Amino acid sequence: MSDTPPGASDEPAMPARNPLGPKFTAPNPIDIHVGSRLRQRRTLLGMSQERLGDLLGLTFQQIQKYERGTNRVGASRLYELSVILQVPVGHFFEGAPPLGDTHGFGVAEDSDYDDPMTRRETLDLIRNYYQIRDVGVRRRILDLTRSLAGQADDPETAGLDDSAPHNRPDGPLG
Repeated sequence: MSDTPPGASDEPAMPARNPLGPKFTAPNPIDIHVGSRLRQRRTLLGMSQERLGDLLGLTFQQIQKYERGTNRVGASRLYELSVILQVPVGHFFEGAPPLGDTHGFGVAEDSDYDDPMTRRETLDLIRNYYQIRDVGVRRRILDLTRSLAGQADDPETAGLDDSAPHNRPDGPLG
């Protein structure tokens, strides 16, 4: 005979459910990271979500869910993605948060959204930069961006007035 009170069970209790239901569970940070790397690579290749979905036999909405981390990418699908996007499987995990660094419950933080490498503007800039075939032109563009970025930190040029003739498009340099 068991010491268990009537109506109770010796089996472990089920974990508590999210009162808002399964649809309101935050994605795992690893799933978000993998999705972010997927989006980054797809965008760098100039491939639409629709085109990637067609190649995988999926809808573009499913690709969106993968990229947001709301749907987990399975191992075989991850392999297919690596072949289509021409990267090793490990590419999707580069820079991922360490295991156990999930802030308690696997709840994703918005830290990925502050990363400039995940912005569309950055990805478009990189893709277009590498479409320039002339290495000399690419070098001069790189030098220009370095020079412009240095101006933002230079106290002598940081306070330039936008109304000055040298800064207007119709001025001597425009």
